[in-house]
Amino acid sequence: MSLAIIDSGGANIASVRFALQRLGAESVFTADPDVIRTADRVILPGVGAAAAAMHHLRARGLVECIRTLTQPVLGICLGMQLLFDSSEEGDVDCLGLIPGRLRRFPGAPGLRVPHMGWNHAEPAKDDPLLDALGREPWFYFVHSYYAPVGEHTLAACRHGIEFSALVRQGNFRGAQFHPERSARDGSQVLKNFLEAA
Repeated sequence: MSLAIIDSGGANIASVRFALQRLGAESVFTADPDVIRTADRVILPGVGAAAAAMHHLRARGLVECIRTLTQPVLGICLGMQLLFDSSEEGDVDCLGLIPGRLRRFPGAPGLRVPHMGWNHAEPAKDDPLLDALGREPWFYFVHSYYAPVGEHTLAACRHGIEFSALVRQGNFRGAQFHPERSARDGSQVLKNFLEAA
């Protein structure tokens, strides 16, 4: 199985690749549209700001490439957010593959922004991406903007307000948390993605 990790301009690629290697999956880190289109699985990672990441993808001619992918795709953290229509962060249009706009967590007494650390998610519907996770899987989050809950939500989480922790729209899946830093449950999500039909 071939696995492409898209160069979206962010960091943290080494830890993602290492987590995949522990599952027996080798990957290639690339911005080559031909390599991405022909891969069996594609991961869109992301750390940083939405506007900068979209600029990076546009500059490399990857926006239309990603939009037309038909194999299983997994967006991680900012990569998940880029799958949505738009983001308040930089008031930027994103990939438009999942309906909704990313918004910044509202400030409140005792509510830290960014949302950083471990939190449990509550599955909202059955999906193979959730296999073997149990009713309250724990994941590691680092984000200031959140995706709305909707028909695309596979699992939701709460940080002052409810938001999407795992999403799916057709062949596009997304994890707001960092599965590569989320111990057993994160590893299980990656395993489920690698085994996706």
